[in-house]
Amino acid sequence: MAQSAPPKTLRDLVAGIAAKGDIRALMAIHGDDAQTLSYGELGAAAMRLAGAFAAAGLKRQEPVILFGPNSADWIIVRLALAAFGARAVAFDDLLTDEEVSTLVPDSGAQRAFAAAAHVPRLRSMPEAQHLEIHCLDRTDDAPAPHWASMLDAGEAPLPPIEPDDPHMLVYTSGTTGRPKSFLLTHANNLHNILALVEQGIVTADDRVLMPLPLHHVYPLTVGLLTSLASGSVLVLPEAVDGPRIVKAMQLGRATIMVAVPRLYSAMLAGLEARVAGRGTMARRSFRIMMATSLWLRRRLGIRVGRRLFSAVHRNLSPDMWLLASGGARFEADLIWRLEALGWDVRSGWGLAETASILTNNGGGRNKRIGTEGRPLRGMEVRVADPDGDGVGELQARGPSVFTGYVDNPEANATAFTDDGWFRTGDLGRIDDSGFVNIAGRVKEMIVLGGGKNVFPEELEKVYGDSPLIEEMAVLEQDGALVGLVVPNTAALANAGTTLIEDAIRVPLIEKAQSLPSFQRLAGVAVTQQPLPRNRLGKYQRFLLGDIYRRAKTGASRSVARALSPEDRDLLATSPAAEVWQFLQNRYPDHNLHPDTSLQLDLAIDSLEWVTLSLEMAERLGVQFDEEDAAGVFTVRDLLNRAGERIGDGKAPTLVSAPGAGLTEAQAVWLEPPGLGARLLGRILYTANAALIRGAFRLRVSGREHLPDDGPVIIACNHVSDLDPLVVGAALGYGRLSRARWSAAAERVFAGPMGRALARASRAFPVEERNPASSLVYGTECLNRGEILIWFPESWRSPTGELQRFLPGVGQLVRETGAPVIPARIGGTFEALPRHRRWPRLTRLTIAFGPALAAVDLDTAGRQAQPAVLAGAVQRAVAALGEPAQRLDDAA
Repeated sequence: MAQSAPPKTLRDLVAGIAAKGDIRALMAIHGDDAQTLSYGELGAAAMRLAGAFAAAGLKRQEPVILFGPNSADWIIVRLALAAFGARAVAFDDLLTDEEVSTLVPDSGAQRAFAAAAHVPRLRSMPEAQHLEIHCLDRTDDAPAPHWASMLDAGEAPLPPIEPDDPHMLVYTSGTTGRPKSFLLTHANNLHNILALVEQGIVTADDRVLMPLPLHHVYPLTVGLLTSLASGSVLVLPEAVDGPRIVKAMQLGRATIMVAVPRLYSAMLAGLEARVAGRGTMARRSFRIMMATSLWLRRRLGIRVGRRLFSAVHRNLSPDMWLLASGGARFEADLIWRLEALGWDVRSGWGLAETASILTNNGGGRNKRIGTEGRPLRGMEVRVADPDGDGVGELQARGPSVFTGYVDNPEANATAFTDDGWFRTGDLGRIDDSGFVNIAGRVKEMIVLGGGKNVFPEELEKVYGDSPLIEEMAVLEQDGALVGLVVPNTAALANAGTTLIEDAIRVPLIEKAQSLPSFQRLAGVAVTQQPLPRNRLGKYQRFLLGDIYRRAKTGASRSVARALSPEDRDLLATSPAAEVWQFLQNRYPDHNLHPDTSLQLDLAIDSLEWVTLSLEMAERLGVQFDEEDAAGVFTVRDLLNRAGERIGDGKAPTLVSAPGAGLTEAQAVWLEPPGLGARLLGRILYTANAALIRGAFRLRVSGREHLPDDGPVIIACNHVSDLDPLVVGAALGYGRLSRARWSAAAERVFAGPMGRALARASRAFPVEERNPASSLVYGTECLNRGEILIWFPESWRSPTGELQRFLPGVGQLVRETGAPVIPARIGGTFEALPRHRRWPRLTRLTIAFGPALAAVDLDTAGRQAQPAVLAGAVQRAVAALGEPAQRLDDAA
């Protein structure tokens, strides 16, 4: 049987679709149902609509707007525009009004096909008043006629079209600035489509899941047109979220998914979270199977993942075999993990300007994980001005490359070389086997003052590798590298910390230890605002600088955000409505939103939380217990927890507050130790003093400032687990036997041995989930006339530098009037930083300063705010000199 000639234009492709008859072409999932269309129905509808366009007076190459989400209607109209010979201008369904008002006049379009929800928006814009609009979807009380109404006027002959005629006007994704526009021809896209079809990866036996928005060139070319050209079934999920993508996988019996790395990363994270929720044995079994499958796949090329993880495949989509990705860089580590689970994972590289695909990983010897594959048939890629590692700008030429940006000679002058190669803007190298390796983007590359080049994506992988970090972006500010972080509040809640910024700094600084100095961050800002991305998951980096500055200055706290219908429903119910009104009255200078962060936006620390919870109990009758203090991060959390407290009828104990006194269970830990505990304490002191004074050669200065009795607060910096040992050795047994300090309940008091040591060393337990309880203990100790050893930073410094002193020490001064002796410990960071397991034997020092009375800490004395008093204590500790400086003096 003779082979049909390959299509020369997309009209030929659409006509060929119609000729395939009753073979199923499309499944659009809606709930538990699916709208299906055969190839004959899809192609015939598109060709009929193309004829209706001609009858309606549409002109050859006329621009026409297409504005709506993925749907069967969207596809029919898009194919009809291609078959007619118009220029489709597909808008992102999530465009803002400002973006739409810019793009409509820029496109030159007189007609638009829009989702019903967008029609009122378009009609309200002065820039869109001229548009003749048809709806893409059938709805009750539709605001415009449905596209099918155009068929009533009949059909007319189609105008001639040529392969080099443009069929779409494209706007760049805007990752680095204002979008530019360009045209792609029928020949540009068909070269991509036919080259992919020739590889035989997708066949008529496949069902291709397409969760990406079809207005992008990549999903349009690879997901829609290549699938139809291959005779496969295209499966459209109802929406792009986890449950509905899985539903589409299952109902559509998908064999292939075309997506972006971010979606696959989320899919894997969701799978691992479900495993983690099934208990320790399930987690261990999963890790063992994963490690085994990964080792066999990487080292021996043996695939066992499909058998080992048969339940995963059965629950997701038993027929799924291929995960295809483009649009953004696909990290090798993620690919290997997906391969270990039993899928065949293929990646590629290209740009919208190249009709989507320049290179791709095929199968067998044409696949190399960690690269972007080899160039497609007919395409050429070269490396310009390579450095010593062979890395330079990747340049391309071939049938799928566009001819230039519309009315933008300046952009075109920089986009093409003198000999006609397209400058992709990507940096990379080509290995001896022809595989392309991407290093980063030229425009995204940061050039520091010393001439060092930094690729932010590479650093984001390193710094962002922490469960506490949801999103991480690296950017340049004032000539230095800085980080912008969105925290993972769920992970922070599980970790039991309310000190969000301090908790985030720790992993960032620990990661920096393995990096050269020029790649270390000079500043970090934490924000609740999701970092802006385009629809393919890439950061819109030109927007990050403003977000960083606003987060750093706190300006983001005043930004108003719209309430969703769900938010309004929440705020209309009791007791959430009363709590919401209370918060608005208490924080009138903030534009509150349910997602407002209590700490990052409202600056509510542990002391402020105590005050806040007491006020809500008194005024609203809503009480919160100690668990709430650690589990509430946002206003939404607070509103929901208030409803739970009212709904379950509980009357829990209020969070411990200064002045509230100790409970009987707490007071036990301040009882005088018995004979056995005192004997053990003496033994521990002797052993510790010998170790710290002998092996670490402790040097003490300012001992004359130490009193023999209390009440007095010894306020120390905190950089290491050695710090308490240094203080104990420096004080001497006499003072130490009259001193108290806190110890983490979860680390020290968890077992009988730890509790015995705590009793012997006169430590009392504090919980990170309830930091205010330490103030209750501290106040009681000082009221009893004891010496209180206090680490106001709470956290061990990850850098050795002095951190912010929390206001607790100021609250103790304000409550008791006790004087403060500042102390600066040196050398312990060099000996045992928080990321090191065993200490180095280096010299240690501790310097004590003169006692500071409450009136010395602030002119307002005990009436000063706790944060002000804490700041004064911090300055006094800082004045004792840097640890490194004292080490030099001691030497």
